[in-house]
Amino acid sequence: VQLQAFGGGLVQAGDSLRLSCKASERTIVPYVMGWFRQAPGKEREFVATISRGGTVRDYADFAKGRFTISRENAKNTVSLQMNNLKPEDTAVYYCAAKQGVTGQTIMPIDRYDVWGRGTLVTVSS
Repeated sequence: VQLQAFGGGLVQAGDSLRLSCKASERTIVPYVMGWFRQAPGKEREFVATISRGGTVRDYADFAKGRFTISRENAKNTVSLQMNNLKPEDTAVYYCAAKQGVTGQTIMPIDRYDVWGRGTLVTVSS
């Protein structure tokens, strides 16, 4: 499967943004999906993950209550709705995939073996 994230842009603090990750070549049904981000000068970090069927989600502490991960397997798409954005959310956001089992979510970055090109989110104060 190949992944491509899009939807990034320049927004102001407090705004919302919805990122999407479109998969191609294969269906995402067998995959646990995740969103990660990398801010300038920092390591890539976990943001959110969703199980194959979309019933289980896990979030980084900074994302809880502000970000929502979702997926539409029929459209081969995973999304990340980000609300109340803060300047510290500025980063390149990446989607990733790893084959998994029903109900599983994956947080460790090194467990993912499929990565898409990122999309830049810039939040101004």
